[in-house]
Order: sequence, then C-alpha cells, then structure tokens
Amino acid sequence: MAYRDLRDFITLLENRGLLHRIKAEVDPLLEISEITDRMSKSPNGGKALLFENVKGSSFPVAANLFGSFERICIALEVSKLDDVAKRIEDLLNQAPPKTFLEKIAMLPKLIELSKYLPKYVKSASCQEVIEKNNPDLSKFPIIKCWPHDGQAEDEGRFITLPMVFTKDPETGRPNCGMYRIHIYDKKTTGMHWHIHKDGARHYEKYKKLGQRMPAAIAVGGDPAVIYSASAPLPEAIDEMLFAGFLRKSPVEMVKCITNDIQVPANSELVIEGYLEPGETRIEGPFGDHTGFYSPAEPYPVFHVTCITHRKDMIYPATLVGKPPMEDCYMGKATERIFLPLLRLDFPAIKDINLPMEGVFHNFALISIKKSYPGHAKKIIHGLWGKGQMTFAKLLIVV
Repeated sequence: MAYRDLRDFITLLENRGLLHRIKAEVDPLLEISEITDRMSKSPNGGKALLFENVKGSSFPVAANLFGSFERICIALEVSKLDDVAKRIEDLLNQAPPKTFLEKIAMLPKLIELSKYLPKYVKSASCQEVIEKNNPDLSKFPIIKCWPHDGQAEDEGRFITLPMVFTKDPETGRPNCGMYRIHIYDKKTTGMHWHIHKDGARHYEKYKKLGQRMPAAIAVGGDPAVIYSASAPLPEAIDEMLFAGFLRKSPVEMVKCITNDIQVPANSELVIEGYLEPGETRIEGPFGDHTGFYSPAEPYPVFHVTCITHRKDMIYPATLVGKPPMEDCYMGKATERIFLPLLRLDFPAIKDINLPMEGVFHNFALISIKKSYPGHAKKIIHGLWGKGQMTFAKLLIVV
C-alpha cells in the first residue's frame, strides 16, 4: 500500500527500529551535516535521523532517510530494487497486438497504467499554512552542508532534496527535477540546473519569449515522489506518472496559490515563485558528491512569491559528499531500475554496475553478450552519448 506522505514513511522506519530521534538542540549550520555524515558512513548506512530540536526553527529535520539498501527498498516498497526493473521490463516487452484477442489481452495492462496518472485535487495538506504577504525562507531549518558552501554575504544554506516543478511554455508539459537551491536571503534563491536539464530547457524557451517563468519548489512527500524527481527519465515521461507507477497509486496534485504550477498535495513545504529571463547571480560553491566543491558560477535567480506548508512540517534534507552517502543508495536504485530502458538501445547489455567508489556516474562496469569484434567499443561510444552516462570518466566492458 502506497505511503500517504513523508511522515507515513518515517513512522514505518521508526517502528522497524531504523530511525533514531535526536532530542538535543542542533545547529542547522554544519552540525546537522556533521552528525549525518558520521551516521551515513556507519556500517550498512546507519539509521535515518530525525532532529527534533533545531536551533532557530520550530520545525524538525529528517536526514539519511534513504541511506541504506534496506531503507531505499522500503521507500520503494520492494524486497529488492530489481523488482521495479522487472515491472518495467514486463511493460517494455509487450509486442504490438496482431489479433482482436491479443488487443483484449493487453487491456488490463493499459488500464493499470491509466490508474497511475496524477490526480488533481482542490485542497491539500501542503497548503494548511499560506504565507503570501511576507514569505520568509529564514524560518525554515535549511542546512549548511560544508564549511565553504555559499557566498560571504549569505549563510551557505542549500535545499538539498528539492523537487522543482516547471512547465514547458509551448507544450504545457510539466517537469519535475531535483536541482539544489542556494538560499540568498528571505525571498530569493539560486536555481542550479545544468544546461542539459529539462528545467533549463524550459527556462531558455521563456527567455526567447521574453516572459517571466513560473516555478515551484516542493520539499518532502512520499518516498516514490522524492525519488522520481531525481530519476533520469526521458523528457516525454511525466515524473509524477512514474511516481504513480512506483507507488502503484496516483500522485495527488494541487495548484499553487500564486501561479498555475501543480505540486504534490502531500508535500511538507512548497515555495512558489518565478524566474526573470536573463537574470543570473553567483550560485555556490557547494561541497559535492565527488568530495570536491563545485565552483561558484552564474545561475538563474528564483524569486519567492508565496510559501505554503503543513502546520507540523517535517523538513527533509540530504547530505552529499564522498561516498558512502545517502545519494549513493538512490543512485544504486537508478542503476537497477533503469537497466531495462538502457537495454532498449543496447540489447547486448546483460548487466551494469555503478560502484559507489566511482561516485556513481564516474565509473561503470558493463557486461555484454559480445557478438563481433569491436562490439564493446560500440557499446562504450553509445553509452557516452546517453543521458547521465555522458559524465562517466571510465567505462569497462566485459
């Protein structure tokens, strides 16, 4: 049965002895990160953490929620990650029906898929509190991860598990991506999307039209929704449809207060706003999953128009750095789940391993069914042109 929201998942983790509550006061500037880093590097990923007393905020912080193979499987409600891949493989292996009976036989699967389409609602728990007149990001326990994060004029806080919702101005097609959010002040942030990301493509279209771009940042939700925001899906596939597929139940969506963007109704926090075409500001540096700081560079600026949240909001955060960390386990989920899609373009691939020691996408081991001389070289060149595989510095084919 699908999780209702983030707290439903947290309750389950606690009931299974997989969550530790920290009642002592902790500082969101570096201290939460230090504790989380030590826990992440404990045997088997340690436990999930719930910081109940965060300095300067009335809201608790949840961290390391997905930071073990056991917890990422519980998050996606499977006994092993390959179970999701098997469901995808079954869908992809459907041959086009040739007879009337074959068409009838395919109906149940088509009906099943239609059940996963997002469901739109008029009221939502994420809008229990609405702050429209004077929205203020400083009241939330947004963490600073590493000592040199951010600029001298700000505190170096980043939203690290954001779900950024945008919409294509030409097609109206929605997109959800996970791009870190650099907090500049109470009402402005950086929007760190790389040029190849769908959100950045939407932004470029708004720039050409000379129009202000609406967007929304949702934080917290049920685990399938959070994971789907990070998934390397093709542009044509709605992340919320994929989340519905993972949780075997539609994701409820609600319209924002100040724009037409739809966000998950069970989110903990929603930050609404806009981006002015062509406006940029220095974003970063940020201690990244490679173990180095990604450099400070100009990125678009997000202006906050409204903040909505639950009355008893739980703020989820993740810490990225040298593995093993929570994002490594999310990356291993992607490795297993998207193997069937990789095989569509490369049927010879038998399996793939993205070891944590390779920082997930920097190093890949691929086993293939070799059919001719040079087959491995063809696979390598093909993979270097596929999505996040373009980041790989070392590919070994056996």
